[in-house]
Amino acid sequence: MTKRIFRSILLVASAVLVLSLLAFFGVFYNHFSKTQMERLDAVAELTMQGIELNGEAYFEGGYEGEIRITWVAADGSVLYDSKAIPEEMDNHENREEILEAFETGVGESSRYSDTLLEKTLYCAKRMDDGTVVRVSSGLASVFSMMFRLIVPMTIVVLLAVILSALLARRMAKRIVKPLHHLNLDSPLENEVYEELSPILGTMNKQHKQIAEQMVLLKQKADEFEQIIAAIGEGIVLLDERGVVISMNPAAKGLFGIYTKCEGLDFFVIEESMEMRRGIKRALKLEKNGFRMQKNGKEFQFDVSPISSEGQLLGVVVYAFDITEQAMAEKSRQEFTANVSHELKTPLQSIMGSAELMESGLVKQEDMSRFLGNIRREAGRLVTLINDIIHLSELDENTEVAKESVNLESVVNEVFSVLRPVAEQKKVFLVSEGEPVVVKGIRRYLYEILYNLCDNAIRYNKEGGSVKVTVVKVGDKVSLKVADTGIGIPKEHQARVFERFYRVDKSHSKETGGTGLGLSIVKHAVQFHGGKLSLESVPGEGTTVTVVF
Repeated sequence: MTKRIFRSILLVASAVLVLSLLAFFGVFYNHFSKTQMERLDAVAELTMQGIELNGEAYFEGGYEGEIRITWVAADGSVLYDSKAIPEEMDNHENREEILEAFETGVGESSRYSDTLLEKTLYCAKRMDDGTVVRVSSGLASVFSMMFRLIVPMTIVVLLAVILSALLARRMAKRIVKPLHHLNLDSPLENEVYEELSPILGTMNKQHKQIAEQMVLLKQKADEFEQIIAAIGEGIVLLDERGVVISMNPAAKGLFGIYTKCEGLDFFVIEESMEMRRGIKRALKLEKNGFRMQKNGKEFQFDVSPISSEGQLLGVVVYAFDITEQAMAEKSRQEFTANVSHELKTPLQSIMGSAELMESGLVKQEDMSRFLGNIRREAGRLVTLINDIIHLSELDENTEVAKESVNLESVVNEVFSVLRPVAEQKKVFLVSEGEPVVVKGIRRYLYEILYNLCDNAIRYNKEGGSVKVTVVKVGDKVSLKVADTGIGIPKEHQARVFERFYRVDKSHSKETGGTGLGLSIVKHAVQFHGGKLSLESVPGEGTTVTVVF
């Protein structure tokens, strides 16, 4: 404690000294920087007046001062620079102080050199003709100034630290001396610093609390043992060496233990390789699990390490009966196999009949019989698939919660995502209508608008447009996406919402996409109970209307 007090006092003294020096340098440096900037401001004013009176002739005599003067045109090009050739200089339009001067009339900034030992101050002012006069001057950085004063600063700091160390050592010994004689067994009998009275009183209370908590801890331990014993699943607690600490009755019955097992190596009780691997992994702080059959049943074993702050304390083995679950999995596998077989049978019959008809081996008078067979097998296939779908729906029984969605916000969101693509193709995005709220799933509504607008952009003409209109008519909401693109031939309009269907397969790579966009639109509209329609004229454009 003496050392801690000593270090604290010494640290506080050193910190105060260092902060004082830093504050001094900060105030001094800020004042110096402000003065230099005011000087640059005055030079800029004088330069502006000279340019206004004499124009470019003002610079004919040259400028040899330490301050650098730069005259920048309204487009950022350099008209004059006192330290460099203007034609060889970069455009200054994006320089911080120039940009600020263009915007507000006055701009100031500062930049450090690569070594941080020098800082350049810039002051820029805009003239009435739109040009900007910038003046700049070098300024030694605070690091450079501190480096120059490092020797006297070091001497001052060393003297202050030595003095602080002597005083801190003496004070620490005087403070700690009474504490060495405290009677901790009877805290209230000590006569020391008045400030320690709350601590000693707290220690006295803690002595009583510890005694009470020991009694409570024993009660909790007894409760824990009773709870573990009542659990139907097997629980085994091991220490960091794999020795049994506790095992509930369910675990004893599982492993066939009918005597006291605490203190035994668990590998003597259970010798299976799966258990050995699981416990060894848990001893390496790796949680793991595995399945194993015992006593004619299948069990899931979860083996987890018990640790505190990265230190291994033990391992818990949790075993629960999954016989019914395993049987259910087996039933699902059998169901899948049966469904595959039932699907395969009608398909083989259909393919066989079709191959015979295609090869011309079927007589004309037998054609209707083969067609009837195909129809019956197809009907059987459809019926089977519908039954499977209905069964799946009954099994899952899930329903997505709907919410109130503002279609106008969805349109704006889609436009913000697709605007770069539209600009690249030189297609204009336009929306009109009114804020309309519908009940539905926002992500599905987003997919509807996104895919319709994406298609309208992809298949549009250069300079064309995509117009989205949202209006409310009575108790219905109409959403229209109209484009001025290439249009869709009439013979393809009924099929464009099919999966993977493309009107012009030769341009599929050029336009991109997966061929599923309009199919997603169709199913999302159906999910919301809406109606979908399409009108298109080749060469003029396409309009898709969704009514909710």
